[in-house]
Amino acid sequence: MSGAAAGAGPGPLAGVRIVELGQLLAGPFTGRLLGDLGAEVIKVEPPGQPDPIREWGKARYRGRSLWWPVQSRNKKCVTLNLRTERGQELLVELVKHADVLTENFRPGTLEKWNLGWERLSEANPRLVLCRVSGYGQTGPYAKRAGFASVAEAMGGIRHINGFPDQPPPRMHISLGDSLAAMFAAQGILAALYWRDALGGGRGQVVDVSLLESSFALLESIVPEYDRLGIVRGPQGTNLKGIAPSNIFRSRDGKWIVIAANGENVFRRLCVAIGRPELADDPRFATHLARGEHQDEIEGIVAAWAAERDAGEIDSVLNEAGVICGPVYTIADIFADEHFRAREMLVEHEDPEFGEYLGPGIVPKLSETPGAVRWSATWEEGSHNGEVYGDLLGLSDQELAALKGEGVV
Repeated sequence: MSGAAAGAGPGPLAGVRIVELGQLLAGPFTGRLLGDLGAEVIKVEPPGQPDPIREWGKARYRGRSLWWPVQSRNKKCVTLNLRTERGQELLVELVKHADVLTENFRPGTLEKWNLGWERLSEANPRLVLCRVSGYGQTGPYAKRAGFASVAEAMGGIRHINGFPDQPPPRMHISLGDSLAAMFAAQGILAALYWRDALGGGRGQVVDVSLLESSFALLESIVPEYDRLGIVRGPQGTNLKGIAPSNIFRSRDGKWIVIAANGENVFRRLCVAIGRPELADDPRFATHLARGEHQDEIEGIVAAWAAERDAGEIDSVLNEAGVICGPVYTIADIFADEHFRAREMLVEHEDPEFGEYLGPGIVPKLSETPGAVRWSATWEEGSHNGEVYGDLLGLSDQELAALKGEGVV
C-alpha cells in the first residue's frame, strides 16, 4: 500500500522509538519487524558507507537491489559517524529520546566507540539495548565474527537438514539471521513490558546470538542425546518414525505434502484413498506400528498419489480432513488467492521505481494491525533534517557544519 494510505493504521507499537545501528540482515530485520507494527525506527548509517544491503544480491530491478526496500521499509534514515567524538555525542542525545537501541556489531564495538551500556544507560535509564551477534556477548567465542551460515552449522540445524550420507545443505535464505531477528524482537518486547509494568521504568540489555537462535529450534534433540545418546541426523523428506508424513509426487510431476500421522487423520486418509481396511491393519493401526512400517505405508500413499494430478490430490484430501498441501514456488504463491486474501502480498510504492509487491505483515492483530507506511528511501540521510532538527533541535547551520566535518 502507499505511504499515505498506510498511515491510517499506526499499529500496536506506535509511540515506541527505536534507534537501529548495524548492517545487513539480523539487526535490520529486527527493526523491520518492529517498524511493521508501528514503532518509529531511526536507521543510522555511516556517512558515505551505507548499509551493504542497499546493493545486496545479484537480482536488480531498474538497477536497484530489492533487498533494501523490503528490509528498510517504515524506517527513517540518518547518517552518523560513530567513530568521531561528536558523532558519539549525537548518538547519546538520540538515546535520550529513544526506547530501544539495536545493534549487530561484533561484541566490543560499541565499547570501542565509548558507547557501552554504562554510558548509554546513564544517559537514559529506561533504554533497552538489544545486542545481536554471532555467539553472544560472553563466552569463549564472543569475539568471533559471525554469519548465519556458520551459526546454522554450529547451532545444530545444518546437520539435521538434507539426506543421510550427503553434504548438509543450507536453506536458500539467511535463516540464522532471520531467527535471531525474531528472537531479538521477542526479547525487546519482553524488556519493554518488564520496564513499564514490573521493572519500575528500568531498561536492560537483550543479548541475542545467531548460534543460540539456531540451537533453540532443536526440539527434543537435546534430551535425546543427554538421556539416550542419540545423535539425530538428517532424514531427507520425512521424519523417522512419524508416518505417513512425507512429500509425494503427483501424476503431473508436482510434489505434495501429505501428513496423516495422527490416529484420526490416518483413518480419514485410508477412507479417502479407498483403503479403509488399512486403519485396522496391525502394521498401521497405531502410531508406533506405522513408524515401524514407515516405508510400507508411505509406499502405498505414494502409489495412490502417482495416479492423480496434484489438484485432485489436494482437493480430495482436504475435503476429507487430511492435512495436505503442495510444495510451492514463489510463482505458485503469487497465483494463490489465499495469500492475497490474507494481505501477504502487499503493494509498496518505491520512490524511484514505483509500485512493487513485498511481503505482508505477521502477525495479524484485530484492533491494532501493522502497516507498510512507506517503502525504503534511497537517499542516504534522507531524514537527517527531521531527526537532528525536529527531534534534537539542531539548526540548519549546525547540521550543515556537521556534514562538512563528516559527522553526518
